[in-house]
Amino acid sequence: MPKWAHLGLAVLLSISTTLVGAAEIDWWENASLYQIYPRSFQDSDGDGIGDLKGITSRLSYLKEIGITATWLSPIFTSPMSDFGYDISNFYDIDPIFGTLDDFDALIVEAKSLGVKIILDFVPNHSSDENEWFEKSVNREDGYDDFYMWDDGKLNEETGEREPPSNWVSVFSGPMWTWNEKRQQFFLHQFQVKQPDLNFTNPMVREHMLDVLKFWLDRGVDGFRIDAVPHIYEHRNADGSYPDEPVSGWGSDPNAYDYHDHIYTKDQPATVDLMYEWREFLDNYRAQNGGESRVLLAEAYSSVETLSAYFGNSTHQGTQLPMNFQLMYLSGYSTAEDVVGSIDYWMNTMWKEHQTANWVVGNHDTNRVADRMGAHKVDLLNVIVNALPGASVTYYGEEIGMSNVDVECTGDSCEDRDGERTPMQWTAGKNADFSDGESTWLPLSPEYQRYNVQTERGVSRSSLNIFKGLQALKSSAAFMAFKDDGGFSYEAVTKQVLQIIRTNKISEEYRILVNMGNDIEILDGLASKTYEYVLATAYSTHYPGQKADLSARIILMPYEAVVLRWLA
Repeated sequence: MPKWAHLGLAVLLSISTTLVGAAEIDWWENASLYQIYPRSFQDSDGDGIGDLKGITSRLSYLKEIGITATWLSPIFTSPMSDFGYDISNFYDIDPIFGTLDDFDALIVEAKSLGVKIILDFVPNHSSDENEWFEKSVNREDGYDDFYMWDDGKLNEETGEREPPSNWVSVFSGPMWTWNEKRQQFFLHQFQVKQPDLNFTNPMVREHMLDVLKFWLDRGVDGFRIDAVPHIYEHRNADGSYPDEPVSGWGSDPNAYDYHDHIYTKDQPATVDLMYEWREFLDNYRAQNGGESRVLLAEAYSSVETLSAYFGNSTHQGTQLPMNFQLMYLSGYSTAEDVVGSIDYWMNTMWKEHQTANWVVGNHDTNRVADRMGAHKVDLLNVIVNALPGASVTYYGEEIGMSNVDVECTGDSCEDRDGERTPMQWTAGKNADFSDGESTWLPLSPEYQRYNVQTERGVSRSSLNIFKGLQALKSSAAFMAFKDDGGFSYEAVTKQVLQIIRTNKISEEYRILVNMGNDIEILDGLASKTYEYVLATAYSTHYPGQKADLSARIILMPYEAVVLRWLA
């Protein structure tokens, strides 16, 4: 037994392995990405709302848990009709979160720690309080068609103007709204207060490139592009907009799912725009040096469409079209279901591009503990970090946070607030998120059990399992996943998932995950003897214990283990 084995996870984190047999990869290809919802990560001034100074004070935690880069949800000036996704000034920080000086200080601290910063980029629309929209309403020179405007259709019976098409907003209701001052309809794929920019206008594209450059010059390492499929809409040759067909999925004509969005989603021009932005970032790197600046694309689209966003032999697009397949798993999902979700991505994106990423959750989706059950949080964290490619973790998932029941009162209430509650740092007042009297959303009633401080001291806590997984991602076997196919995955039974990572020379890991509620007995998985290096809370095994895989191995319900073989 190696000297370190009996010491467990703490020593595992300090292991450095020579990278034997690993092809050269860019930093984002094997990254551990972490999404921060700025309102809820850390409050520095006692107003109960998280801010940039708060994030800066907690960056060392990201280094501690092995994060490569963190993506910040919008922090730009906004009236907050859609909690920052309605931007009134793309070049400044909203006072809720701080100042540009605070942002610069965050960048300095992040670079000193080696943690990269990725910003949310919201190009599809602005706030109706943005000066660009005001200029467009007034038809100022250069801004006349900065947004999507149309006269609409004249109803000959009533003499009134009607929307130019039957398009329905993502948030329900017409996608077209009449502007009395301009005497035209404007298009908004989301809220009325979020008018869509017109990307057929070269000036709009130039403005957005200028936004990217502004933040690149301030030191950011990339962007997560919001709502990618909605950026372009189809327009007929005569300038009219075609009606979208009925989908057959609902009975309410004002609901988004009522129509099949063949004219307002995933248009070919959107793909070209991704190529344009990637080229801009690559040119910026060529001129300014440093590592690759990354583009992540939020697109709830088919994997085939995401493949187009990534690029082809002549054009490079977004490095990480975000993969939400594992977010559709439920508490009833089996290992076979997991393999099906993995296959859907790998059969297209990996075969064509050798790229992968796995998203655990985000600010619009119930937390894993609610989607799958608290007993399966560690299982999903093991899976997404054991598979080849980048992992994307929503803040708090590493400690098993769950949704909080939030009472909806007032216009600012969101039905998505349950997954946006404050980060749980300690068992103290306000979970050490804020020293104010209250927090903008209520804390989980379970924060005294599920918090960073407590879980640091529990050897098999979700936090320590997460840390151990990040340490493994820098091993020779985990880094050798390009070209030579140093990985495989399969459902060895209906409920047991096996993932193998190897450099095919000196090191191999077998990850076994029991998704079911029964004991699983496995015979003859391999001819070699392995050693346990990681085991979740439901396991009866311990680091350093030997495992002869030519014989029988027993997995408890909801158990996940990582086994290692060294030549």
